[in-house]
Amino acid sequence: MHSAPTALAPEWLAVPDDPDDLAEGVWPASAHRDAEGALVLGGAPVADLVRSYGTPLLVIDEGEVRRRAAALRDAFEAAASAHGTTARVYYAGKAFLSTVVARWMVEEGLNVDVCTGGELQVALAASVEPSRIGFHGNNKSVTELESAVEVGVGTIIIDSAIEIERLAAITARAGARVRVMLRVNSGVHAETHDFLATAHEDQKFGLPLADAEAVVARIREIPGLEFVGLHCHIGSQIFGVAGFRESASRVLDLHAVLLEDGPVPELNLGGGFGIAYTRVDDPAPVGELAEGIVTAVAEGCAARGIDVPALSFEPGRAIIGNAGVTLYEIGTIKDVVLENGARRYLSVDGGMSDNARTALYGAQYSARLASRAGDGEPVLSRVVGKHCESGDIVVDHEYLPADAAPGDLLAVPATGAYCAPLSSNYNHVPRPPIVSVLDGAARLIVRGETVADLLSRDAGIPESDSGADPTQTSEGER
Repeated sequence: MHSAPTALAPEWLAVPDDPDDLAEGVWPASAHRDAEGALVLGGAPVADLVRSYGTPLLVIDEGEVRRRAAALRDAFEAAASAHGTTARVYYAGKAFLSTVVARWMVEEGLNVDVCTGGELQVALAASVEPSRIGFHGNNKSVTELESAVEVGVGTIIIDSAIEIERLAAITARAGARVRVMLRVNSGVHAETHDFLATAHEDQKFGLPLADAEAVVARIREIPGLEFVGLHCHIGSQIFGVAGFRESASRVLDLHAVLLEDGPVPELNLGGGFGIAYTRVDDPAPVGELAEGIVTAVAEGCAARGIDVPALSFEPGRAIIGNAGVTLYEIGTIKDVVLENGARRYLSVDGGMSDNARTALYGAQYSARLASRAGDGEPVLSRVVGKHCESGDIVVDHEYLPADAAPGDLLAVPATGAYCAPLSSNYNHVPRPPIVSVLDGAARLIVRGETVADLLSRDAGIPESDSGADPTQTSEGER
């Protein structure tokens, strides 16, 4: 690797010796180039995928998803067993949920976490046993809570005092009893490598630790509610265990107090485990995370003279993030020369409608030519979308071969989490299809939208005058 030659490039981005390489850990393990230099995912050549489904196209490597799910399950179960307790892993459906993915999770021994009525219905449509579902959300409606109680959701995570009274009324009418946890704020917020401790988090989720004892007392008064423990989630893209260790210590103080008035059998420490979006990202190995977090809990319990509770965790991104790769077609290319350097803009046929994370969070991604190997020096590039926004950026900083040209396929890895769930129809762009690949075979798991789909929702267009054939496919789903 060489030092970046232009002031426009961030310090972390080095010029690659090979602008066609696929960084280990960023791409699915199955990703490789064939003899002609074209990208292959899950045994399926990207050219074949694009011929069948068009671009943009989100490709999910099923083998990668299953491997990561099983690795997390095994790591936490083993770490818990070593400390005399048990662990359950819930897949955080907000990362990306479809019926197919939900079935993969159950087949790999995971439970499923949802946070809206819509996500609950997806899990149920996938035939996930309701007892294996955890239901989150800071504003669960009465209708959503009624549905959760009716189907027998395994655990409802209470996020506010108002929810307690809603559930009290619902369970009384239904003659039901439901397991509930209380989400609390430990005052620790972890993001990537750093965490900041404050007295009370200024956020919409959960309740402060100082308020929790009284709230739990109210829960325990209600015949229809079975209090089973505390829940705490400290952030996202966390690469180490320091934040979890500090948060667990604070929550265990409350846990010990609550034990004086009744059982507290479970502790859910959430998720937020980070992944590699670029070659410089260095998340802790799964086994190290699991052992570090569970050991921190076990040590904290020993120091307080209490038993280690059953543990649960909610990874999402860590399971599906690196399994996803988005394929685009390059449309136009512009070179912009500035006083402190030059940057190439490559416009693709998607953008912030299928990946809003760069615009929302300043997220960093990688990119590589996919339809062929490049033949040219690495050029500092920015991959942008087709939307009418200057902030419509897919990949902010990357080195791509100088001969990249219109018509080439471009692949952006690590798009399996939060891209499809955050997608939109901005500028009336249809959302792309999603396919899974395994052993060279591809199958459609979420249908792409068409312009006809979008027009069908416009109440100002009579059906006979819409000018769109509802069976017609768009370029995003051929």
